[in-house]
Amino acid sequence: MTKPLILPLNGKTPKIHESAFIAPGCAIIGDVEIGPEASIWYNCVLRADINFIRVGARSNIQDGSVVHVESDYGDGGHPAIIGDDVLIGHMALVHGCTLHDRAFVGMGSIVMDGCVIEGDAMLAAGAMLTPGKRMPSGQLWSGRPAKYMRDLSEADIAGMQRGVKGYVHEGKLHAQALGDALRAASVRA
Repeated sequence: MTKPLILPLNGKTPKIHESAFIAPGCAIIGDVEIGPEASIWYNCVLRADINFIRVGARSNIQDGSVVHVESDYGDGGHPAIIGDDVLIGHMALVHGCTLHDRAFVGMGSIVMDGCVIEGDAMLAAGAMLTPGKRMPSGQLWSGRPAKYMRDLSEADIAGMQRGVKGYVHEGKLHAQALGDALRAASVRA
C-alpha cells in the first residue's frame, strides 16, 4: 500500500486537518492547506510549488485529479482556491483558479488560470473552461470551450449537495478500511 506523499517545499509544509481523508498514492506538495472532512482521493496530485492551494471543509477531489497553480513570479499569479462543499470529479485538472463554496467540476474537466466558478454552478464532465472565464451561480456550462447551457434546477443543486455528504461519508469508510488493513498487515508481520 502506497502512503500519500506529503512533501514540504520552499519552506512550506502541507497543513492537513486531522479529519480530512488523504488516500494512498496522493502527492501533496508545498503550500497546501486542506480543511476538515475534505477528501483527496487515490492518485491525486496537489502541487503548490509556485503559489498556494487551499481546499475547504468537506470538499472532495476525486481519483486521479490534478490541482496546480499559476506562477507567482512577481505578478501574483493565480493560486488554486477551492471553497467548502466543492465536488471535483475524477481525472479533473484544476489550474490556478477559484472554485467558490458548493461549486461542481465534472469528471475529466479542465479549469484554467484565472477562472472562477461561483457557488451552485456546474461545469459538465469533459468541459474546458478557458482562462479568465467566470461561471455565474446556478448555471451549467459544457463543451470545449465551455459555454452556458442552462440554469440548474433546485433538484440539480440538491443532488450536488447530496454528493458532498456522500463523499464525506465515503472518506470516513475508506479511512477505517485502510486503518483495518494496516493493523491486519502489522499482525501478520
